[in-house]
Amino acid sequence: MNYRFPPRYGPEWGSGGIFGLRYHNEVLYFTVAFEAEAHFVKEDSHRIYEFELVGEKPTSGGDTYNAVDVVDEFIYFGGWVHAPAVYEGKGNGRSTINFVNKYSHVHEYDTENDSIRLVWKESIHHPTDWAGEVSDIIYNPYTDELLLAREDGHQNLGIYALDRKKGKIKLLNSAPSPKGTIVHDTAFFGVGKNFAKGLEEIHALDMITGRWERFPLGESVDGNPYLYPHIGAMGSAYNRAFAFVRGGLFVGNPLNDEPFEFFRLFDFYTFYAPFRVNALPLDGGLLVAYNAHHDGIYKPRTPEEMDFAKLTNTIVGPSVLIYISPPMIKIVGSFGARITSMEKAKGKLLLGTNTTPNTGALDATPFDTGNKDIVILDEKILQERPPAVAFSVPLAYPSLAMQKGGGTFGGIPLDGYKNPRIIIYASRDNELTIYEYDLTLPPADAYSDKFDIKKGKNIIELESFSGIVSFRLKEEDFKGKVRIELR
Repeated sequence: MNYRFPPRYGPEWGSGGIFGLRYHNEVLYFTVAFEAEAHFVKEDSHRIYEFELVGEKPTSGGDTYNAVDVVDEFIYFGGWVHAPAVYEGKGNGRSTINFVNKYSHVHEYDTENDSIRLVWKESIHHPTDWAGEVSDIIYNPYTDELLLAREDGHQNLGIYALDRKKGKIKLLNSAPSPKGTIVHDTAFFGVGKNFAKGLEEIHALDMITGRWERFPLGESVDGNPYLYPHIGAMGSAYNRAFAFVRGGLFVGNPLNDEPFEFFRLFDFYTFYAPFRVNALPLDGGLLVAYNAHHDGIYKPRTPEEMDFAKLTNTIVGPSVLIYISPPMIKIVGSFGARITSMEKAKGKLLLGTNTTPNTGALDATPFDTGNKDIVILDEKILQERPPAVAFSVPLAYPSLAMQKGGGTFGGIPLDGYKNPRIIIYASRDNELTIYEYDLTLPPADAYSDKFDIKKGKNIIELESFSGIVSFRLKEEDFKGKVRIELR
């Protein structure tokens, strides 16, 4: 088959991507959004489903969060679909779509007989608002139900249980949640207003008794505050839950008296984040991507949008693929704008990628705007030397974060690199603190060293540091720049 997908019909905001990659029972499933195409690839066939069971064509959308799970011979895939899609055109400097036919959905694909069944759909039939999208599906083997996480939307948000045979849905928790993961017999869900404050709490469901518990977020191991931890993916390993967020990750299991603590990782105070991607269990660890450009404002119209546009459209580095095997975090790949989905199949890694982000409500197009493809990699990249990577960060971003209580930046994994260094182009004399830590479980506090920074170019070799390093300037520097080189 052809693993390249150029822009095609699909009214929405910017670009979707390739989501839900899952190889199960000799079938490779994925959805191409915003084209609303669910693909089922076998050795001798390739079926494309356009969500016509939801409503009339032309359809658009599909899934933009990787909502997929498998049970026995079935693949369950969810998300949202416009059926039919309504593009309202351009006028008065705006380009919009109508959401009156936007549905949240869960489908079942039977790998044994190549059949598709619509399990459940829901719409509030509003021109600008929509029912909470299905952003995660987790199977509860004890109750034989599908747990659905729903946060992106205006109504019917929270965590639901779906009877996969009867199609009946019930609310379990009204807290908006985009992602979850299973640890032992408990399903942990990230909770919060994800496009505003980010992750605020972790809620845990005992899948046997149905009892809920709520857990707060802990402190950072480098001893400094974190800001806006927008959650992108969750995973489970080592009997702990991992929540991957903008600026780092939370790890813990409070049920075993280990609270969730924060490890700073790729924190640049832009929208560089592990967003719209899944965490893939692999070789006993977790594989995840931190993306350079997943969401952005294309054409800002207000002062607030102008500030957010700078934040989302500042590209500080490539998207990186990282492998989590505590105490190590290792960069194993460097890519373009974003990685949207990951799966393992027959000893290979499959990555869905996209050149273009999601955009905003008033910049809709009648077609998807990104070039998408599936990259096939050898699993041995986990054991090879990491690729050369560089990050270039305007110091104005951590300086602005200082005014909000933040300012510590970086969280750069050094494992596998022989000649890492940081170059600071300073507009004033300053002092830099470097924090050194690793992904020790249970967490351990970071060590720190201080360096004098002179106005002009400063080069600090990082060869004597190990694990992960984050940085903090003593004073603000709105005109300076930092470049971090990993070689």
